[in-house]
Amino acid sequence: MIAPAIAAVADTMASWANPSSPHSEGRAARAALEAARARLIAAYGWSGELVFTSGATEAIAIAVTRAEVARVLVSATEHEAVLRAAPEADRLPVLTDGTIDLAALAAALVEGPSPALVAVQWGNNETGVLQPIAAIAALVHEAGGLVLVDAAQMPVGWDDDDLPQHHADFVALSGHKRGGPPGVGALLIRDFASLRPSGGQERGYRGGTENLPGAVGFVAATGSPEDLIYLAELRARLDHGLAAAGAEMVAPGAERRTPTIAAYRMPGVASATQLIRFDLMGISISAGAACSSGTMRPSHVLAQMGIAPEAAAEVIRVSFGRSTSASDVERFLAAWSAIRRDAGAAAPGDDLLT
Repeated sequence: MIAPAIAAVADTMASWANPSSPHSEGRAARAALEAARARLIAAYGWSGELVFTSGATEAIAIAVTRAEVARVLVSATEHEAVLRAAPEADRLPVLTDGTIDLAALAAALVEGPSPALVAVQWGNNETGVLQPIAAIAALVHEAGGLVLVDAAQMPVGWDDDDLPQHHADFVALSGHKRGGPPGVGALLIRDFASLRPSGGQERGYRGGTENLPGAVGFVAATGSPEDLIYLAELRARLDHGLAAAGAEMVAPGAERRTPTIAAYRMPGVASATQLIRFDLMGISISAGAACSSGTMRPSHVLAQMGIAPEAAAEVIRVSFGRSTSASDVERFLAAWSAIRRDAGAAAPGDDLLT
C-alpha cells in the first residue's frame, strides 16, 4: 500500500461517517464517496457507471451472476474467482501462447442460447499474457452478447487501443493491486440495464455500508501510477538474464504481455523448492496464482496452455511493482543461478513448455 493511499485512508477514517445517513456528516461522507466515484471513473477513462465492491472477486461475481444474459462463457485460463462464480459455464480453449482461441469463441457464440456473457482476463495473473480484448469484444457484440473483463492486473495509465475500457460491458478492478488498500475494488458497468439490481446501497446494485476509506484510498493510489516503461525494461532485463542462465519463459511466443508479471521454468528444480530457497534469500515469488500458491495445486492455466505437468511443476511466477529496482533484478538473477547450481540441475533437455 503506497503512502498517498495510506494517508487518504487515515484521514478519512478520522472523520468517517455513514454515507447513507441523512445527517450533515453523512451527507458530507456521501459527497466524498461520489467524488471518489467520479475520480475513479476518470482515472480509467470509463464512459459508464461504477459500483464500489470489496474487491475484484466480488465485482466478478456480481457481473457473472446478475448480467442480463442467457448463459456464460469463460476462457479456460480465467482466475479461480471467475471459475468459482460460474461453475457451470462453458469453457473456451486457449492457444499455446495463452490467448483465447477466437475461432472456438465464434463457434460457441452461435451454438447456444443468446445473449451470452463472455468473461476474459485482460492480463493473466500467472503468465502476464494479454488477451486481444478488441477482437474478442467484436465477436461477442456481433452475436448480441456482453463482455466482462477481469482487469485486476491492469495498471492505471496503460495507453492501448485494446484496453477493456474501450470495448467491454463490465470491467472488474482491484484496489490493492494498484497500491491501494485491501478490501476495495470496483465494477465498471457500461449500462445499468444490462445488470439485475439487488437492492441496498451503491444505487441498488450492492448491499452493505459503503467503504468510504477504502474508496478514497483506491482513488489516491490511482493518482500515483506505476512507471510502466521502467517496469517493462526491468522485465526484459530479467527475461534475457534468465534465458542466458538456462531458464525457459512461459509463453515466449505471446505477442503482448503486461510488464508486471512473468513466469519462468527452472528445469530440474521443483517450484516448491524454488519458493523455499528464494524465500530464505529474502525474495518473494509465487507458483501459480499468488493468492493460492500456498496450496501448491497444479496450475490449470499452464495445463490449458498445453504445458506438460512435469514442466508446469517447475514454473514460478515473478511480479514487478513500484519498489522493484534494477538491483532487485540482478539479485534475483544471482539467486536463480545459485539455486539451480546447488540443486545440481542438468542442462535443459526437451523444451516441455511448448
